[in-house]
Amino acid sequence: MQNKNKSMKIFKKIAKFTGYFLSLILALALLFFIYINLPVKPVDDNAKIGVTFSARYAQDIGLDWRQAYLAMLDDLKIKYIRIPVYWDLVEKNSGEYDFSDIDWQLSEAQKRDAKIILVIGQKVPRWPECFIPEWVGSDDAKRKEKLLTFEETVVNRYKNNHPEIASWQIENEPFLDFGVCPSADPDLLDAEIAKVKSLDSSRTVVITDSGELSLWIEAAKRADIFGTTMYREVYTKKYGHWRYPIGPNFFKAKQLLIKIFADQDNIVVIELQGEPWVEGWTVHAPIERQLESMNAEILRDNIGFAKKTGINEIYIWGVEWWYWMKETQNNSSLWEMAKSIINQNNLK
Repeated sequence: MQNKNKSMKIFKKIAKFTGYFLSLILALALLFFIYINLPVKPVDDNAKIGVTFSARYAQDIGLDWRQAYLAMLDDLKIKYIRIPVYWDLVEKNSGEYDFSDIDWQLSEAQKRDAKIILVIGQKVPRWPECFIPEWVGSDDAKRKEKLLTFEETVVNRYKNNHPEIASWQIENEPFLDFGVCPSADPDLLDAEIAKVKSLDSSRTVVITDSGELSLWIEAAKRADIFGTTMYREVYTKKYGHWRYPIGPNFFKAKQLLIKIFADQDNIVVIELQGEPWVEGWTVHAPIERQLESMNAEILRDNIGFAKKTGINEIYIWGVEWWYWMKETQNNSSLWEMAKSIINQNNLK
């Protein structure tokens, strides 16, 4: 009986401790949720505003991508651009390279004193995320070897006589399990970073990660500049459309996290939502549905949200779609809103 009573006392102590511990965790989680949703005062309009431009995506949605690119440079007067280099388009056959489209984009940017983040790797912006040439096949070792050779070719081509290239971005969200891609491979990423730095030590290396689905630490500790995505409305087959219940303080807290654990102070918003996230291909959805997900007012609100995080360099996602709306749907509201905000910021 004494042993039974003793066991019961121990069990009650453990249960009591567990209850206190869980209550503490829940209280901390509640306090954190309250903190990240506290109102944040507006900040000065001093952020650099840029965009990601994908010639591939512009062409896929039926645009003359060169016309769209020049309109972006000359009408929106964009000065900060992130450009992906698609491995499967540049090296369609092993060892045979066609850089003509990238050359043209860089040349036009250089004429206008624009600054470029050039994205290289197997995983770069736009669906399906990874763009590995078919000729690589299924041999894992071959893929890694050929990827490093491709990146060496790109860097050697552009490292001299291209002052418009400010940074190399290596891979896109390499730690996020998203897209039709091989599994995350930190060792391969480290080899890519080492290769690029050995070839060109004059430029910074950007490594990116999901704003909402990652702690950032693994990417940030490898980066000269860390880039976060920032999506406020998302769509999944399981849950449909929903909006993240987080405010700007969520991103401020994560900036503190990587300052402490990755010694990282250099942060940009590499991908701010400026395009609808709908079920299926964006431009195939009804226009009403597209504009429910993204319109001029939401775009302005998203840019204001990003500024409130204190990050002062912001690349918006969706410039090709703004141009598509303007040229094919006779709706220039997003284009004009972007022009107003971009010029207001970048001319300061």
